[in-house]
Amino acid sequence: MLYLWLKALHIIAVVCWFAGLFYLPRLFVYHAMSEDQTSRDRFCIMERKLYRGIMMPSMIATVMLGMAIIKMNPALFSTGGWLHAKLALALLLVGYHFMCGAQLKRFADAGNTHSHKFFRWFNEIPVLFLVTIVILVVIKPF
Repeated sequence: MLYLWLKALHIIAVVCWFAGLFYLPRLFVYHAMSEDQTSRDRFCIMERKLYRGIMMPSMIATVMLGMAIIKMNPALFSTGGWLHAKLALALLLVGYHFMCGAQLKRFADAGNTHSHKFFRWFNEIPVLFLVTIVILVVIKPF
């Protein structure tokens, strides 16, 4: 029963994390388009609160719960390459998360050099991760 609770909590943490991964780059789009200091300051506050208050705890919970699931069921590693691919993508997603954090700091320091068009493309990266990870977990193609 504990295993099922861990899986449920892992999925909840993933959903919360992805909500932030989808929304923060969208805030970057609007931040890059803002022209007045009041708007820029407001975006900095929103971005910081989203990153620290939702995204970071959700990412940590996702990783910790995932590790607990694997520890409870180490046989998952022998079920095929799908889990290894998922874990590799999850590691890359953690890297994307920290790239968002670095970009947040650039905005806060008024050092952003990217246009809103860049962030529109940057915003699509988590979608590719989500689609691929869900397919790997559900279909287990290899």
